[in-house]
Amino acid sequence: MVIKITKPVLYTSAVASIYGAACLFKEYIGGEKYSKDIKADGKIVIVTGANTGIGKETAWELARRGAKVYMACRDMTRCENAREEIVLDTKNKYVYCRECDLSSLESIRKFVQIFNKQEDHLDILINNAGVMRIPKHTTTREGFEMQLGVNHMGHFLLTNLLLDQLKKAAPSRIVNVSSIAHKRGKINKEDLNSNEKYDPGGAYAQSKLANILFTKELAKRLEGTGVTVYAVHPGLVDTEIIRHMGFFNSWMAKIFIKPFVWPFIKTPTQGAQTIIFAALDPSLERVTGKYFSNCSEAELSEAAKDDATAKWLWLVSEKWTRLSA
Repeated sequence: MVIKITKPVLYTSAVASIYGAACLFKEYIGGEKYSKDIKADGKIVIVTGANTGIGKETAWELARRGAKVYMACRDMTRCENAREEIVLDTKNKYVYCRECDLSSLESIRKFVQIFNKQEDHLDILINNAGVMRIPKHTTTREGFEMQLGVNHMGHFLLTNLLLDQLKKAAPSRIVNVSSIAHKRGKINKEDLNSNEKYDPGGAYAQSKLANILFTKELAKRLEGTGVTVYAVHPGLVDTEIIRHMGFFNSWMAKIFIKPFVWPFIKTPTQGAQTIIFAALDPSLERVTGKYFSNCSEAELSEAAKDDATAKWLWLVSEKWTRLSA
């Protein structure tokens, strides 16, 4: 009996083989999954931007490991939808939605006030929320350039307002989600707020560099307290953070670009792995102020090693956020 292989069958087989290979490659390039069976039973955790993307996957995994998770989000409807998914899957009822708009210092202060009334300590703070490449110069309620304001200033204030709670829970951890984009960044001391000249990519890179300089300076200030702090590069991840990058969301990109770059882009689950590692791994108990990628320490840019600029940025951030007010 001779089986005749037609061209459609051959083409279908070839496409299936290519797709299968692409899936395997995507799994490989996505990096190591954090598979250590480290429980988070009883730990109190805050995750900003937890209603979607990496933040959602992080909150989900920590809830699965037994943590009490506070999802700090701007959009309460989407937060509640995400919370329901997490609770139904993990059977962990200790997952809560709390409003926290990082583009508003008032909202941040209100979030902390409510949290402090409900909890007497905090074990893990994950500063994940972020915005990327906003096309036009846009400002927060206090007038900060939006990327600098949300990615850095908002988290700077939130973290400092929660330090007493973190110290009570020591050993406790802070995880700041940065990016490899910090290597293109420069802290523009003459125009930090991009009022004179605004470049979407440059402002984003500056904010991610600010995350790392904040991490390093905060680590120094927390020496001896039992609170450790880390910066993390999650990788190139397919999340809503690219919503402001119009071309990549166009029909042309969906047809001609995304199919080819898809194998090289991490899923939100893959992107969350290094965050989980930094939040839980026992090997980091005596480590602080470091930058990680793919669950390993990664190299920083020269600008990210500048202690003088880190101190300068801290003082400016204190003043702009009215930290002592």
